[in-house]
Amino acid sequence: MRPTLHLLSVTAALLLGCSSRPQPPHPTPRGPRPVPAETIQGAPERLIALGDVHGDFTAMMNALLLAEVVDDDGTWIGGETVVVQTGDQLDRGDQERQILDAIQRLADEAWAAGGALHALNGNHEAMNVELDLRYVTEGGFADFADLAPNDPDAELLAFPEQERGRAAAFRPGGPYALTLSGQNTAMIVGDSAFVHGGILPVHAEVGLDRINGRVRRWMAGDDEWPDVLDGDGLVWTRNYSDAPDADDCAQLEETLALLGVARMVVGHTVQDEILAACGEQVWLVDVGMAAYYGGTPAVLEIRGDDVRVID
Repeated sequence: MRPTLHLLSVTAALLLGCSSRPQPPHPTPRGPRPVPAETIQGAPERLIALGDVHGDFTAMMNALLLAEVVDDDGTWIGGETVVVQTGDQLDRGDQERQILDAIQRLADEAWAAGGALHALNGNHEAMNVELDLRYVTEGGFADFADLAPNDPDAELLAFPEQERGRAAAFRPGGPYALTLSGQNTAMIVGDSAFVHGGILPVHAEVGLDRINGRVRRWMAGDDEWPDVLDGDGLVWTRNYSDAPDADDCAQLEETLALLGVARMVVGHTVQDEILAACGEQVWLVDVGMAAYYGGTPAVLEIRGDDVRVID
């Protein structure tokens, strides 16, 4: 067990613009960062997963510090490490815009260094694009207020004035909905599949490329609501994360076989600590690290067949 990081350390360093760690050398430019692929062939030497951050920028940065992929300034130092955040960047906290902007910056820095940072869309990202704003905080509305148009249309006029900037930011085709459309909803890195809720056999049969494409088009304002997000959709299901039984584990095994991977990593359901289930075929990484839940950061590290928790 590592000692718990002081939650003020990264915030203070970011505000003061100082760092006690040496800065990494300038990497060789790799060109613009592309839209992430659904499948990244070949396992990276080091793969990190972290769960829901729910509007808590400090918790997210402390998790990345714990994984040693950022320095005290919040700058990428992870080299070729690949990081996957399993969704739910939004709701329940006031620092969502800071989180989304930092993810884009860090993804660019990681790409330039030969690594990657992939944030996935969870159910709360989908809810915001659907304009289901039940879990937005007062600060979460205020943070996007500057994006309210001077001449709101009928859709925006249906919202109270203080909520219109948020609705304009996240409705399909809005500036932050477009940001989310650049994220996958499910993906494979090496022999690990990552998703917010869970990939069921029916989703594996549809294909992650088709699912991600449909969600992207909807968020960009170019398609209708994707039914893959309905009911037991892959951002909602808790089949693998809420005390899975033998039938759930059999379903998981079928899915892994269809995808051709060894394990699945999911968030969505708060655990006291990162846990494995179904014979370590699924890892549950939502530890409620956001202030709303009062947990502490933890990450999962995968190196080949070696899987360990860093907390």
